[in-house]
Amino acid sequence: MAGLRVDFGLLLEPLGFIKVLEWIFSIFAFATCGGFQGETTLLVSCKGVANKTVTAAFAYPFRLNTVVFSAPDPKRCGGTWTDVYLVGNFSSSAQFFVTLAVLSFLYCIAALVVYIGYKHVYQQNSKFPLTDLAITVITAFLWLVSTFSWATALADIKMSTGASVIPGIESCKAPGTTCRFASVTSMKTLNVSVVFGLLNMVLWGGNIWFVYKDTNLHNQPKRISQQSPAIYSSQRGI
Repeated sequence: MAGLRVDFGLLLEPLGFIKVLEWIFSIFAFATCGGFQGETTLLVSCKGVANKTVTAAFAYPFRLNTVVFSAPDPKRCGGTWTDVYLVGNFSSSAQFFVTLAVLSFLYCIAALVVYIGYKHVYQQNSKFPLTDLAITVITAFLWLVSTFSWATALADIKMSTGASVIPGIESCKAPGTTCRFASVTSMKTLNVSVVFGLLNMVLWGGNIWFVYKDTNLHNQPKRISQQSPAIYSSQRGI
């Protein structure tokens, strides 16, 4: 490939090393969020049924308002049990978070290819560092927004799938029917996804400085300061 000069030494420098970390952490971010599956379980007692387990299975992208609990029995508690749905649609926050993680993952791959194989082109053309800087700044900001948005949505998901669902179930208020909360799938992996979101935000934010150092915005003041003594000397010579 024309112009290809492979140099893995850049991976030991902050610019390349941080990019590798961003690549790895973006994988964990979308894997821990996008791969989640869980369920909420209730114990229902009604006409002809005692402590029957009913479940509502939910997963990414967390459109909980489309998730319905299974019926306690074929007769649906003598006709008193109606379809019961979970509450809330948190797909926008979840998809925003996962989409950003996937796009960050893809960009890191592209950036690492340029860093490792085309660093000389990257340094010679001022547009590449400036583009890299702009993308890094925007991505850092998006990680800030998406992580806090997802963290807020996660708190609401825990509320919507926990014991607080029972007061909102009309079927549980029917005469002779009792509902008890049994369990909900642990959401530790979703908590971890928020942590990785914060780590990505810190990494992309910190990387702004190292990307900025390669741009002419950082080098231009140096060139001006170096040229000033030479200009002053030439003027004195005149």
